Amino acid sequence: MSTPTTRTRGPQRLAVATLLGPFTVLLLAVFLIPTLYAIKLSFFSTSHEGLGFGTARTAFAGLRNYAAVLADPSFVRGVGITLLYAVVFIPVVVIGALALALLFDSGLVRARQLSQTVLFVPHAVPGIIATVIWLYLYTPGISPVLDLLGGADLDIDFLGLHMLIPSLVNIAMWSGLGYTAVIFFAALRAIPRELVEAAAIDGAGPVRTALTIKVPMIRATLSTVVIFTTIGALQLFTEPMLLGKATPLVGPRYTPNMYIFDAAFTRNNYGLASAASVLLLLVCCALSFVVTRGTGGAARRTTPATAVTSGKARP
Repeated sequence: MSTPTTRTRGPQRLAVATLLGPFTVLLLAVFLIPTLYAIKLSFFSTSHEGLGFGTARTAFAGLRNYAAVLADPSFVRGVGITLLYAVVFIPVVVIGALALALLFDSGLVRARQLSQTVLFVPHAVPGIIATVIWLYLYTPGISPVLDLLGGADLDIDFLGLHMLIPSLVNIAMWSGLGYTAVIFFAALRAIPRELVEAAAIDGAGPVRTALTIKVPMIRATLSTVVIFTTIGALQLFTEPMLLGKATPLVGPRYTPNMYIFDAAFTRNNYGLASAASVLLLLVCCALSFVVTRGTGGAARRTTPATAVTSGKARP
């Protein structure tokens, strides 16, 4: 004889399977299966007999593709450039978006919904189009921005050696800042107003309330944003690929993603491209783990109670 618990367990399992089914299929088709296939390809190499004009022969290469990638100066240099870009891009976007979200949440901004829409609109512009627009503004001779700077006796080469990384950061920040600010603002609106009001009654000002009440309460959202921003920064591709048409400083292997693209579709070395892809995946996973551990530990040390206490005005 079935019990009420047994009768309800079947529909619950059906509901879970219905909701998770599409996600599971997409996860397998878009991520897991391609990842496993790339790992498999990374252990094989293809060679052609007869000075490259004969039939193709695929052979097991072991770790030779990984050794070739790690020994390639262009790949190592690309990793260094991407890490430098990430060091600049991540703090600028995260801190800037958090500051904007806190400003919106404070109620000091007029026409808040209109301001949020204006900030979010650049995210709706595809990255390729945004890069083309900024490439127009960076190119001497046709850029109105450079003409204005030249009129003020300021000679800035946005595609030069010292300004190339900031120029890339500016393009990515233009499309990602508003989107990230909206995420932070949604998390801030979920904070119980009682905590903020209690801090105000205890004498905490807007800045202290923001730093000791609001920011600790959205630490989980902050951690998630930092993780996805880090992964996005490591996958830098579109911006330098297009800027490479205007400056010789950006070669076909400027970043790891460009190295992978060049190895696969220019040199037709899919084993080398797969090995580089797996290495990039490992770097993304390692940095994501470090960010998760770091922000998770800080979140456990900060509770709402201690945040309210720290928000009290000192005598």
